[in-house]
Amino acid sequence: MLYAVLFGVGLVVTDRLQRRRLHKIELERTRERELRQAKEIEKAYRELEKAHENLKAAQQQLVQQEKLASLGQLTAGIAHEIKNPLNFVNNFSDLSLELIEEVREEVEKQRDVVGDGKSDILFLLNDIETNLQKIHEHGLRADRIVKSMLQHLRGGSGKKDPTDMNALVKEYVNLAFHGMRAGKDPINVDIELDPDEAAGTHPLIADDFSRVVLNLCNNAFDAMRTKSGTDGYTPKLTVRTRRDGELVHIEVEDNSPGIPDDIKDKIL
Repeated sequence: MLYAVLFGVGLVVTDRLQRRRLHKIELERTRERELRQAKEIEKAYRELEKAHENLKAAQQQLVQQEKLASLGQLTAGIAHEIKNPLNFVNNFSDLSLELIEEVREEVEKQRDVVGDGKSDILFLLNDIETNLQKIHEHGLRADRIVKSMLQHLRGGSGKKDPTDMNALVKEYVNLAFHGMRAGKDPINVDIELDPDEAAGTHPLIADDFSRVVLNLCNNAFDAMRTKSGTDGYTPKLTVRTRRDGELVHIEVEDNSPGIPDDIKDKIL
C-alpha cells in the first residue's frame, strides 16, 4: 500500500515537471515569434523610410527638371529674340560693304577730286570697310552661338558635319577667353595658338565638341587664377593641334600649379 501511494506521488511530480517544461517551451516560442515580428517590423520600417527618401529625391528631381524646362523655354525665347536683330546686323553690314565698294569706284571716277582729298576719302572708306568687316565677322559668330544654343535646347541633331578643326578650336578658345574676361574675377592671360595646318577637316558634332574646348579652357583659367597675382607670374594658355595619321590631337596647356599628385589617379 505504501508503495502505491509513493508511486502516485511520483506521477504527480512528473506531471508538474512536464507542464513546466511545456510552458517554458511555449514561452521560448512566443519570444521567438515576438523577436521575428519585431525584426519584420523594423525591416518594413527601414523599407518605408527608404521609399520615403526615394520619393523625396524623385520629387526634388521633378522640381529641378521643371525649373530646367522653364529655363530652357526662357533661353529659347531669348535666343530667338537675339537672332532677329542679329539678322539685321549681318544683312546691313553685308550690304554696307557692297556700298563702300561702290563709293570707292565712284571716287576713283571723279576727275575733279585729286591729291590729298581723294586719298583722305579712300583712307576713310578703308577704315569704314574694316569696321564693317569686323561687325559682320562677329555678327556671324554671334549667330552661330545662338544657333548652337537653339540646337542644344532641341536636343541636338546628332549629325556629324565636316568641320575645320583649327578654325573651331581658335573660335572657342577666344570665346572662352572673352567670357572669362567679362565674368567675375577676370585675369590677364597670354593666349598662344599653335595650329597644325595639316589638321584639316573632320566630321564631328561641332556643338558638343566646342563645349569640350570651352570647358578645358575654363578649367585652365580657374587653375591659373589660384596663382594669379604672384610676383613674376604671367598666366599663359597654349592650345595646339597636331595631325597624327588619321587622328588629330588637341593639347590644352597652362602654367598653373597643376593637379596635385594625390588626386591625379582619380582624373578620368
